[in-house]
Amino acid sequence: MAVTTTAPATRPRAAASRTGAAAVTAALLVLVAALAVVDITQGTAAVGAPEVWKALTGRAGDGDASVVVASRLPRMCAGLLVGALLGAAGAALQRISRNAIASPDTLAVNAGSYLALGIAAATGVSLPLLASSGIAFVGGLAAAAVVLGLSGLGAGTVRLILAGSALTLGLSAVTQALILLFPEQTEGLYAWNQGSIAQNGFDGVLQMAPVGLAGLAGLLLLARRVDALALGDDAARGVGVPVRSTRVGAVVLSALLSTAAVTLAGPVGFVGLCAPALVRLLTRRFHAFTKFRSALPFTALTGAALVLGSDVLLRALVSSDTAVAVPTGVVTSLVGAVFLVVLAARVRDAGGSAPADRLRLRGRTVVVATTVALAVAVVGVSIAGVLLGDSKLLLGDVVNWAQGNAGRTVSFVLETRVPRVLAALLAGTALALAGTIVQAVTRNPLAEPGVLGVTNGAAVGAVVVVTSTATAGTWAVAGGAFAGAALSALVVFGLAARGGFQQNRLVLVGFGVATGAAALTSLLIILTDPFNATKALTWLSGSTYGRTYTDSLPLALVLVVGIAVALSRRTELDLVSLDEDTPRLLGLGLSRARLGFLVLAVLLSATAVAAAGTIGFVGLVAPHAARALVGRRHVRVIPVALLLGALLVCTADLVGRTVIAPAQLGAGLMTAVIGTPYFMYLLARGRGAK
Repeated sequence: MAVTTTAPATRPRAAASRTGAAAVTAALLVLVAALAVVDITQGTAAVGAPEVWKALTGRAGDGDASVVVASRLPRMCAGLLVGALLGAAGAALQRISRNAIASPDTLAVNAGSYLALGIAAATGVSLPLLASSGIAFVGGLAAAAVVLGLSGLGAGTVRLILAGSALTLGLSAVTQALILLFPEQTEGLYAWNQGSIAQNGFDGVLQMAPVGLAGLAGLLLLARRVDALALGDDAARGVGVPVRSTRVGAVVLSALLSTAAVTLAGPVGFVGLCAPALVRLLTRRFHAFTKFRSALPFTALTGAALVLGSDVLLRALVSSDTAVAVPTGVVTSLVGAVFLVVLAARVRDAGGSAPADRLRLRGRTVVVATTVALAVAVVGVSIAGVLLGDSKLLLGDVVNWAQGNAGRTVSFVLETRVPRVLAALLAGTALALAGTIVQAVTRNPLAEPGVLGVTNGAAVGAVVVVTSTATAGTWAVAGGAFAGAALSALVVFGLAARGGFQQNRLVLVGFGVATGAAALTSLLIILTDPFNATKALTWLSGSTYGRTYTDSLPLALVLVVGIAVALSRRTELDLVSLDEDTPRLLGLGLSRARLGFLVLAVLLSATAVAAAGTIGFVGLVAPHAARALVGRRHVRVIPVALLLGALLVCTADLVGRTVIAPAQLGAGLMTAVIGTPYFMYLLARGRGAK
């Protein structure tokens, strides 16, 4: 009885769904075709639709035909291919990981490919396109495997974002170090990393198209198995699906698609995140898209529409000459960042955040001994930082300089070296305090100011000043950094305030803002003149080069206030870091306290960025290690974290300017190299504890 009444009603709905899906697909095809036509007509040369048609039919003059065939058509075809490959790769990664935020960007596939190609370029070996694609494939696949292994399957978007962003930062830091150390061999690599679909002929498209088609075909063959994985591993095994081999195969094919796109156009950001998310919105109405075999081609078309749409939008909004210099990947990253912020503000994270640290009770003697040992270490590293460098000094030289009796050479060295050491000490201290506050407020031991977008926002403001004003002074850069940090914090905190600063939403919105700010920074560097670009890149690496006492003055003032407030409010920090209910029961306004602490963290981060550039992981490592050493009470954590932050940045600065002297590496690059493995260890330990 039930079968005879429901089956007739179900069939029309299914048929209507298939008809609707076919109609939507046809509309999307028309949109992609229209964008392709418009994209061909855009550019610096005055070539319109009539000239394009004549070129396609072989009836145009040599000038028109060369512009269309050698530049416009290859660019349009590259946009179609790159968008389709990235959209399909993102769809597969999200399905097999059961995570709506998974994509080639968040899984660090692009960063792994970038590093692999950077290493190949630094060797000076010239490789054909297919060989470069193979190298990028190995790097991207390895990065994706690490992130998926650390974040787990279906473990929640926060762990995936933290693992992916941390690994991306570390790998990008190594690549940036290669660019600074081997500028001739890696020339053009930074601009390539922003993602541009501009092509010189069809060679690249013709070589990468078979690779992409092979990857798409492989995913279609796995479609039924991928659909079974959506039911859960146990259910998939119950119907005879080999879970491990299916998942590994899907990841390998997704990495193949991503690296083919990367090889052709560089990392075009967030297409692999946005395209599947847009298709997922349609599945509620058109159930035909719930099957991977139907969703994959449609997602590929959506990705193509996003890339071509971004390229068309860029060339419509800015002049043709400027549009040539701006990579399409910067536009897609900005669009993707906005999309991610909106998605994060609306979607609840079911996976939870990183596990809290275990409560450790340390005796007073242990705490005092730890603090004294760290203080001695900071003094020792500071002295070493003053004495060591491209020229070595003795303690007697320092004493004579302090008394005004040093020679001209010694005085010059110390007058440039001492302010650098001071800037490193103050920046490390400020970032450690900001990280301590952020981790307490978010109750997430894996959070830091960089994850919340504050550091990248400050970098945007400072880079605006650096690239627009050749003679920008200390207070101007500090003001720009604070304005950028304040704006990004306003966006993050404003969106996260809905629901009382929930930690997962705070981290996800912050990641979106950080991504958008990074894209803006890249845009500013690309559009400025080469001298300012080099200056901005050096500053962004976290370099203390050329710092003076005046540069550290704003940071010193904010740091004094910050330490005083944090220590006087240490009990409130303890309460905020516990849970939602305890502070309210004791009469503490939780939202108001969180906002106040976060504003303080913004001030500390902004002034640290202005004084020493972007230095990552200090706000993560220092407070986490401090809690491991002395427990969770902030009266103990704050002094130890401050010492650890100063020690870490000062050591990184010392190593960066001595290990390959006279060449130098910024402290930010060194802390990323040190902090990434530690962060990976924390994630692995946290997953093992679950």
